[in-house]
Amino acid sequence: MKYRRLGNAGMKVSAVSLGGWINFGEKNMGNDTAEAIVKTAYDAGVNFYDLADVYARGEAERQMGRVLKQYPRNTLIISSKVFWDMSDDVNDRGLSRKHIMESIDASLARLGTDYLDIYFCHRADPETPLLETVRAMDDLIHQGKILYWGTSEWSGADIQAAHDLCEKHGFYPPQTEQPQYSMLYRERVEGEILPVTEPRGIGLVIWSPMAQGMLTGKYDAGVPQDSRFANEAWLRDQYLTEANAARVRKLEPVAADLGITRGQLALAWVLRQSGVSSVITGATTAEQVSQNVHAADVELPPDVIESIDAILNS
Repeated sequence: MKYRRLGNAGMKVSAVSLGGWINFGEKNMGNDTAEAIVKTAYDAGVNFYDLADVYARGEAERQMGRVLKQYPRNTLIISSKVFWDMSDDVNDRGLSRKHIMESIDASLARLGTDYLDIYFCHRADPETPLLETVRAMDDLIHQGKILYWGTSEWSGADIQAAHDLCEKHGFYPPQTEQPQYSMLYRERVEGEILPVTEPRGIGLVIWSPMAQGMLTGKYDAGVPQDSRFANEAWLRDQYLTEANAARVRKLEPVAADLGITRGQLALAWVLRQSGVSSVITGATTAEQVSQNVHAADVELPPDVIESIDAILNS
């Protein structure tokens, strides 16, 4: 496994990390499977485990937290997120000081840990003054409940505004942003986010680097029954077009020439960006983890990147 600094921070995260969205905490993820997935990741050198309170309404934190407790805490980087509704209560949502302060304690209890390495603001909150949010995150750092804080799916303008506010008031600034980024979803990150984050030393940790499985070739022949696209229409509508399917098929010989899978190619392509600290991967089996972690060692020559760009622009 290779490790990268989280932006300009001293802390290093594994280039390939493991996330708990969709799979962990769900009925189809048994505890034995969850333990096998995490153990395979940990044994392969993965140190970064990404969660959110809203994933399976807290059950993802509970399930992964139970597995992670068997490892020395200093060898782990654990993150979670706050923003989305966790109940029908009017204040149990958003980025108000009240919701942040109550949510961090609930997440720590579910995970069974005293602190988070990274706490993400899961979306920007137009109903809460930005100063209130960044002050609350700074207070959590001073309280020792979190080490760093970050943003997820914030606009470039909002990230810049938060960073500027922190500099003005002497608060700890956001250290990371978690955006969606892949071969099939690249314009926003490359055109809007990286120009803001890279100069400020904010590292990106990427979600959906394989376009929800589209880039693995899983959907070359259509949508398999019980697949993610079969069950999640919004994901299918976002990625599954004839043009994208054709591009993914054209990537197969590129990956084959390198002796890797298309999924590994997709991860390596995202990791080629200097502003990216880690790619967050999901898994339903330990075998998938074993395949994903090898992407950290793949170096893409300039001619291969040019070939990929030609395919993606076709």
